[in-house]
Formats: sequence, structure tokens, C-alpha cells
Amino acid sequence: MLYNLVDRLQNALADWGLLWLVQVVFQLEFRAFAATLLAFVAVLVSGPPTIRRLIGLRVGDVAEFHHEGVNELMKGKAETPTMGGLFLCGSMLLSILLLADLSNRFVQLAIVLVIWLCILGGFDDYLKITAARRGPGSRDGLFAWEKLLFQLGIGVLVAFALQRELAFRAPEMLSLNLPFQRTFEPAAVSETLLQAPQVSTWLLGIPPWAFIVGGMLWIAFCSNAVNITDGMDGLAGGTSLIAAIAMMVFCFIAGSSRAAYFLLVPYVPGSGELMVVAGAMAGACLGFLWFNCKPAKVFMGDTGSLPLGGLLGFIALAIRQEFLFILVGAVFFMEIGSVMLQVAWFRSTGGRRIFRCSPIHHHFHLSGWSEQQVVTRFWVITVVMTMLAFASIKLR
Repeated sequence: MLYNLVDRLQNALADWGLLWLVQVVFQLEFRAFAATLLAFVAVLVSGPPTIRRLIGLRVGDVAEFHHEGVNELMKGKAETPTMGGLFLCGSMLLSILLLADLSNRFVQLAIVLVIWLCILGGFDDYLKITAARRGPGSRDGLFAWEKLLFQLGIGVLVAFALQRELAFRAPEMLSLNLPFQRTFEPAAVSETLLQAPQVSTWLLGIPPWAFIVGGMLWIAFCSNAVNITDGMDGLAGGTSLIAAIAMMVFCFIAGSSRAAYFLLVPYVPGSGELMVVAGAMAGACLGFLWFNCKPAKVFMGDTGSLPLGGLLGFIALAIRQEFLFILVGAVFFMEIGSVMLQVAWFRSTGGRRIFRCSPIHHHFHLSGWSEQQVVTRFWVITVVMTMLAFASIKLR
């Protein structure tokens, strides 16, 4: 909003001699880091009154993990207010609305996705935490198929719009970006300043329908992956913070022709604006950790975890770096993978288990790790995998 306002009024501001005061908003990097700081401060300011309100409304977690051992370990979390995603996502959206270019289609899609998934997660959280006081037989949250239906619904809409936008801006980027694969042929830096390098002949194009279907499934999968990771104090918030910072870097590269051509990775014009979105997410997650570190004063719930995962997946899809995000989000995919493996093995063997409990963070907790050890070590894994992702960019 501020960017668009200054852009619209820049001639008048120049005539009045005031443009120098605000022209810094035209610098993408400034707005990205300002968005991080603004979201962080907004969470710190809005957190305490929101938490008090949630406590007053008795919006407390039921601490039911469907496993006797885990329930015993987590019994101290009962009645801790949830739905903290309300002020997390609210602060993130405020920062995006104030500092991002709202005419940018990538930003518009990100805003719609966050709002949709926040509402979906909030409705699910509300049904869960009010089931007991609504009487016997009341619904304990949305059915899995209902939640998935709405995730796939927004996924297909966003993927369709994204496919159209990429086809208009950079049709050559509608292709698979495999690990260690060059998007462009190597060329001298001086040559790339005059014209774009030749697109690699090894790129595998993706038909529009396949991009839309794949994008729909990817967004829903990432949304659920972060949702499943949200099971310990600071776990989802910390890993999402690290992932958001990594995506800021990737967005800068994807939106800069000079950087993308030099590193031989996809160049998506206009996608650099997602750096502001990722920055807002990083700041909001950092602020949320203030209240969510052990012992947590509030949980984000599905209200926060669903939009965080969906947004990370969308950004990776938009800048064509899904495989790099698999490295950055290794903990997320490990968590959801452990659930899928556990369920499949349990059903195929008539009740046997691979892990003591899934998601896998509960397995380690039951194996003797303290909750803080699990969380900190998963943060360490995320940092290490992020460094690996950064290093792999140059290996083309």
C-alpha cells in the first residue's frame, strides 16, 4: 500500500521536494527487511491482548494426541490457548499490505491463499476446542476429507492463476527445474547485461494441465506438512522462520535477472516482490516464538500452520524451486512422511508400527529426548539442510 501510494504520488512529491524522504520504498531489499521488522513488532504488540482474549473465550487446547505415552508427556499443555495463528497471520498480512506492491499478481495470490487457509484452519480449530462444551455428539473439527477439499480448492485456483501469470511473464519457466540442472546456458556476464542467455535445451516442459494439477497437490501437501509439524513448543514456528529466511534469498535470486543468469537458475520477472512476503512471514514467525517458546503461552493451531505451509509451498512453486524447498523444508517432509509411512505400514501389517508414535517428533520424545532437545535439533537440521540448498545452487 505504501509502495503503491508513493509510486502514484511520486511526481507530486518530486515537485514538492519530498520524494527523497520516501524514495527508499522503491528498493525491494529495504521493503523486504522492513516487512520483517514490522511483522515482528506487530506480533509482539497484538500477541498479549489476543492471548488474553483467547483465554477469556476458553479457547484452550485439549492436549489429546491419541497415544497414552504422549498424552502423559504433554498433559501440562492442557488449556493452553490455541488459534494464535490469528495474530500471527494478521501481523503478516498487515506487513504485506503496507509494504508489498499490491499490483503484483504473485503478491495478490499470496494474500488470497493466506486468508483462505487461515479461515479454514480457524474454523477447524474452533470446532475442535468447543466440541466438549457444545454437547455430546458435537463435531471434533473438520473431517480430513473436508479440510483436504478446501485445500485442493484454493490450490487449483492459485495454481491456475500462477500458470497463466508464468505463461505471460516467463513461459520458458513452465518446466521442471531438476537438481543440478542448468536453466540457461553459460555465458559471459558482459553478454547477459545486453541480452538474456540461451535457455537450456535440457529443460523438460510441463503441460498447463500438469502444472495446475501438480501445483494444486503441492500447495495442499506443503500446507499439511507444516500443520503436522506443529506439535511441540516452537517447532513449527522455528522451522518456518528458517525456511522463510531461505525463501527470501531464493526470491531475490529468482527476481533478479543478473543473479539468475549468473547462477543459471530460473528467472521469473516480478517474483522478487515475494521477498517482501517471505520477509513478513519470517518476522511474524520470529515474533510468535516470543510467546510460543517453552513453556508456550499460545499455540498457532491450524489457523497458523495451514497458511504458513501453503504460503511456503506457493512461493517455491512461483519461483520454480520446489526441489530446493524439499531440502529447506526437510523437517516438514520428514514429519508428514513419517505419518504416511506409519499409517500405510499399520494397515498393511494388521497393526504393527514403524515408529513408536507419529509424527516423528513424538517418536523421539518417547525415545527419551526432551521436548526442547527435539525442537532444537530439528531447528539444527533445518539450518544444515538450508545451507546445503544454498550450496547446491551453484552446482549446475
